[in-house]
Amino acid sequence: MVAANGARFHVADCGAADDPLVLFLHGFPEFWWAWRHQLPVVAAAGFRAVAMDLRGYGASDKTPRGYDPYTAANDVSGVIRSLGAADAVVVGHGWGGFIGWSAAVLTPRQIRGLAAVSAPHPLVLARAGQTKAVARTAWFQLPVLPERRLLAHDGIHIERLLRDWSAPGGTFPDAEASRRYRAALQVWPAPHCALEYHRWFARSRLRPDGRKYSAKMRTPVAVPVLQLHGAQDAAVSRSATTPPHLVTAPLRHELINSAGHFPHEEAPELFNRLLVEWLKSITAR
Repeated sequence: MVAANGARFHVADCGAADDPLVLFLHGFPEFWWAWRHQLPVVAAAGFRAVAMDLRGYGASDKTPRGYDPYTAANDVSGVIRSLGAADAVVVGHGWGGFIGWSAAVLTPRQIRGLAAVSAPHPLVLARAGQTKAVARTAWFQLPVLPERRLLAHDGIHIERLLRDWSAPGGTFPDAEASRRYRAALQVWPAPHCALEYHRWFARSRLRPDGRKYSAKMRTPVAVPVLQLHGAQDAAVSRSATTPPHLVTAPLRHELINSAGHFPHEEAPELFNRLLVEWLKSITAR
């Protein structure tokens, strides 16, 4: 556990402490274990690979508030410093990618690079073309019912989400992944905390803090960005690419044809090769 930004965060640490830090941020409905295929491979490539449980998830603190991108970006920045590093390359999936984009703009000194997995730039996510993502986020605004669905029947809805968002005919989620992810969101208030990220995104559009955030996110990201996406993503459209004007540093797009929303788990060997190749290219600068 590490302390940062007024909370305690669980981390899984792999690699030498003095190697360049790569910080992995999971998405919904997962936790740090989502990066089990990446941690040893990235560490073997010469990096310190650390995966954290986001605020409200896994073994991290489940605070009553703090599920907005400002707090989340400061969580990431604080964890980087608590790990003894000046900066890190952030690899974020889904909402972890949303947080990674936010941190790259809101706390730029601690972010050396960003790999956004199934995670378009926040301004792209909000556009009309992302109807599936927007509709799902809108449903999560209902009080109580979404939490009940996540808890019902030992979390069977979690397994359905994992399966529905993955490429058809694949092996993910297997029995172990289903069991782990279902169990992780059975611990109250984890399901409520997980949904609060979605709720902020939808409700903020009508509030001053949301308009302020959108204006701030028009600031171009000044570090190298790798955008990885599964071609068969049923949760976020593959068309969700980041326009060049939002990134002033090198921007690279990679599409993994055999994967859906979870390419790091559906096609880990190809994902790892692309990620390590990119990590080495930006740290050699």
